[in-house]
Amino acid sequence: MDFPPQLQSALGLVVFVAIAWVLSENRRAFPWQTVVVGIGLQIGLAAVLLGIAPVREALLSLNVVVDAIQRATAQGSSFVFGYVGGGTPPFEVKNPNAMVTIAFTILPIVLVMSALSALLWHWRILPLVVKGFALALERTMKIGGALGVGCASNIFLGMIEAPLLIKPYLEKMTRSELFTLFTCGLANVAGTVLVLFANVLNPVIPGAVGHIIVASLLSLPASILLSKVMIPGDATTPAALGEVRLYRSSMDAVATGAEDGMKMYLNIIAMLVVMISLVALANIILSNVEVGGAALSFERIVGWLFAPIVWLVGVPWADAATAGSLMGTKVILNEFIGYLNMAALPADALGERSELLMLYAMCGFANLGSVGMVIAGVSALAPSRREEIVQLSLWSIIPGNLATCMTAAVVGLLP
Repeated sequence: MDFPPQLQSALGLVVFVAIAWVLSENRRAFPWQTVVVGIGLQIGLAAVLLGIAPVREALLSLNVVVDAIQRATAQGSSFVFGYVGGGTPPFEVKNPNAMVTIAFTILPIVLVMSALSALLWHWRILPLVVKGFALALERTMKIGGALGVGCASNIFLGMIEAPLLIKPYLEKMTRSELFTLFTCGLANVAGTVLVLFANVLNPVIPGAVGHIIVASLLSLPASILLSKVMIPGDATTPAALGEVRLYRSSMDAVATGAEDGMKMYLNIIAMLVVMISLVALANIILSNVEVGGAALSFERIVGWLFAPIVWLVGVPWADAATAGSLMGTKVILNEFIGYLNMAALPADALGERSELLMLYAMCGFANLGSVGMVIAGVSALAPSRREEIVQLSLWSIIPGNLATCMTAAVVGLLP
């Protein structure tokens, strides 16, 4: 397994596309042009965003924005929750780390980002950016306008809100287009959680927010090409973003954004409590089995299962079991737990290259919980296609995860 790192990542790109082709509904209709253009776009974007020093430094310097939002959020959370929300405690604190609570000091960022995103949408700032990305995807990847808008808006609004923008076209979109829409949603993370993830990862990877932005951009062409390999289709549904109005006023945008953020906040808390408890229960049961001189655990099992995948991404084999455990946690549970676990690892558990590649590999919503949200949300928008939506959304977990792995492999190609 002693491969040159860049060759390792290059092999991963080939294998990930090959996996999608093996699972394709029509292997004879392999979209060569889409694959070549998609990989070329990924490599080109990575070379510009991470390979050119001034651009890379500009992206990494965006952490000042994360710090500002974090400080502002702390003002609100400490006002509401007092010292458990980051305020000054009424007693001497001997262990400052014990004062950090996910529910009251970290997750409130989701509320602020949700309201801020809604406000930027109402002020027509985000729609302009979405139009630009959608046009670029239409020209380069040769997709229809409806799909272009849906995929581009996933970066900012997330996998549930994005389909709202193309609701009139959901009934008309082809099977291939719907599959691509779901894959794009699962292969990205929404702007509402971008700062949350960066806040968790900053102690491990300085400039994490810049890397998460790059990951979302690179995963767009990857998700389109992989979904087109698995379910080929040339027919397109034309559409434009138009003047979609989601809010009546700035105050309505803030209020609605806060309400949507609260739903996400509570959902994250519930998922964390349930999933971590279930893993703990599994570990209690597995602890009675000893393998290799140590008790069996969920983390060890998924580490073994996903070690070959993360090795293809570009992670050295010495780090593969630990990195595989993180990737398995992301796929089976969710990416937030994966990032929390990575941030909690001992300093020498992963090398610098492995940490960076795993940030990219885990930067997506592709897990069973997210699929359930897609089924519920999109089925309500296009009820006549519910059966197809259920099938395609479940299937999209595969290219959704392969897309983030491709993105990490492309980053691994860089010197």
